[in-house]
Amino acid sequence: MLKGFSTPLSPEGRSGLAARPPWHYAGTGLVIDYRADAAAVAAHLPPGLDPDTDDPGRATAHFFDWQACSDAGGELLDPCRSQYKEFFVLVSARFRGEKVVYCPYIIVDQDISLMRGLIQGLPKQLGSVWMTRHIDIEGAAAPAIPGGTFGATLALKDRRLAEAAVTLERPAEGAPGLTGGTKVVGLRHFPRLAAGRHDDPAVCELVQFGAANRRLSPVWSGPARFATFPSPTHELHSLAPVTVFDGYRYAMAMSVADLVTLAEVTLG
Repeated sequence: MLKGFSTPLSPEGRSGLAARPPWHYAGTGLVIDYRADAAAVAAHLPPGLDPDTDDPGRATAHFFDWQACSDAGGELLDPCRSQYKEFFVLVSARFRGEKVVYCPYIIVDQDISLMRGLIQGLPKQLGSVWMTRHIDIEGAAAPAIPGGTFGATLALKDRRLAEAAVTLERPAEGAPGLTGGTKVVGLRHFPRLAAGRHDDPAVCELVQFGAANRRLSPVWSGPARFATFPSPTHELHSLAPVTVFDGYRYAMAMSVADLVTLAEVTLG
């Protein structure tokens, strides 16, 4: 009998890329609040989501350095299985009149995270993410909180797609985007390869990202820079900033065990 939560299934169930949930996360994020072209944001929304006309084009860019584990916690003693970095962008939208945020792009540097994301409805791709680290010691190579400037970069297929910097000046009451309390919506989409059914996906549904036991460290904020760059293989640059607002840095912990299916949708 084959066992496991995700492929590859195996006799003992140890070969699967993603372990059975719940999945537990702790990480540090650098987040930039910005506004993109409203028409470009609307063009990225799947059926079932409408543009947020009260806040058109609003978006947040997230760089995160994560450590994750399953209930057993063995990944923490084998860090190559537990640690990864990611970038994702969230855009403001409406679902049946309710304000939500939608994730059109997310890029990670770890295949385990890639599999978990595809299961959750987060369209993960493999790339390269780098972030300035905070280290608990004073020194020229250790930016301070407050007063320090923290940077982050994103690359995909050997091409830089985005870069950001935030100078931490003051405490903030909270953070935007994923940690701001607004529901995060994704699109679970799994195509068919059978002849004649390429436009008839096996799964196509809007889902609400589920996160429990969410905790946030003190949040620091300050002036930010964020830029995206053209690519022949990716469309993140179409969501380039028109206006950049503040940036934020904080640590977050959460657990993921399920999601909520909002609606089955049809593309095209």
